[in-house]
Amino acid sequence: MQTMLAQQKAIMKPTEKLNLEAVIDANPVSRFQVTIIVLCTLVAMFDGFDTQSIAFVAPEIAASWHIPPHAFGMVFGAGLFGGLVGAILFGMAGDRFGRRPTLLLAIVLLAVGSLITPLADSIFQLSAIRFATGLGLGGGVPLFVALTAEYAPKRLRTTLVAVMFCGFPMGAVLGGIASAKLIPAFGWPSVFIAGGVLPLLLLPFFVAFAPESVRFFALRKNRAAIERILRRMNCADAWNGSLSTTAPEASASVVRLFNDGKAVGTFLLWATYFMGLLMTYFLASWIPVFARQSGLSIQTAVTAAVTLNLGSVFGCLIVGRLADRFGPAKPIASAFALGAVAIASIGQVGTSGPALCALTFVAGALSLGSQMCTTGLCASFYHTSVRATGLGWSLGVGRVGAIVGPVLGGTLLAAGTEISTLFVFVGLSSIAAAACVFAIGRYALPRVQHALTRVQTQHALDTAAVIAEHHK
Repeated sequence: MQTMLAQQKAIMKPTEKLNLEAVIDANPVSRFQVTIIVLCTLVAMFDGFDTQSIAFVAPEIAASWHIPPHAFGMVFGAGLFGGLVGAILFGMAGDRFGRRPTLLLAIVLLAVGSLITPLADSIFQLSAIRFATGLGLGGGVPLFVALTAEYAPKRLRTTLVAVMFCGFPMGAVLGGIASAKLIPAFGWPSVFIAGGVLPLLLLPFFVAFAPESVRFFALRKNRAAIERILRRMNCADAWNGSLSTTAPEASASVVRLFNDGKAVGTFLLWATYFMGLLMTYFLASWIPVFARQSGLSIQTAVTAAVTLNLGSVFGCLIVGRLADRFGPAKPIASAFALGAVAIASIGQVGTSGPALCALTFVAGALSLGSQMCTTGLCASFYHTSVRATGLGWSLGVGRVGAIVGPVLGGTLLAAGTEISTLFVFVGLSSIAAAACVFAIGRYALPRVQHALTRVQTQHALDTAAVIAEHHK
């Protein structure tokens, strides 16, 4: 009889349920989550397509308008500066108003800016349009990264963010291929028309299938929305109704990037992004020039640029998987350091096209792949309530490096510096990025974890006190 009663009690005992964070982290990645990541990947691809297309189209516009190519320095700078401003403003807006509506606005701005680009008839107009387009380009990045990170389980977060972010270099590669086909057949405006129409075609799919971040809904205490999303993820029954393991923080502000032990990590992330994007944009800008100065064909120069981007995709996937398995700091820092050797060696290849392409692939895989994985590290470093702000400011500071890299290269070349020497200098920037990431893992992440544990403990004590007072 006692055995029978024990069995009945065991049957009646409800299955242990989990809080929202644990539900997402413990369950397999659902088709619903994969759909969101795929849609964010497509947005990243369109970002990469449009970012690279202006570089391929510039010579055609220069010839059509009868202006010297160096006049496009203003155009390139305006687009990058727009990306800097957009990353910061849209990142902060994403933490305040939600990732989804802010990202939709960024996509529309990108599409409209691309579509009206052919209407420009002067460098000034083209620069103004590229600045506006850059707002959408830069503004979308912290939002689709945050959305991907917040639907990814913690055990796979760096890998899934890395996979998604591979869309950017793939879009750049496709932008080069598409430009080579479209310009001879339809003229340079066709590249921007394609770059505007494609995001608009994606928009209704994004509206239909990509909801707001479930973790953002938790901060807003929107239980009904959370339940709808968890049902689509096939894990609603596992949720215990708890919204968060920590108390929701105040409104998004750049000041909060320095609170609760985050100050050291924030400065180190900014330094990493500055060095990483300086290196990335220097390589993308000057590798084709170096190839041509070395006597290699234009086909080899373009191939070297393509292998750089393809290498970054390959390396991002490998480094990202290692980061999820062993922790993000050591794999990313090690790859940055090894990539420095490949970058410095690029200037020593002479007239060997195969050697140049091999080294650009390795440099892309190690240094650029690590730069892309830093985005996953940044997303994991910040709490949901300030994640898009943290990503936006890191990317904004990084965009300063993106502007400095090509300009500094041109300035040093004009001063008589050998271009092969410049690759050694850029290799040192990869070493500096490695040192910053190592310091993040050694000093910054433990501080944030300690502060988070303290907040969780205090929140649990406050909750227990409220419950005890209620029962009196």
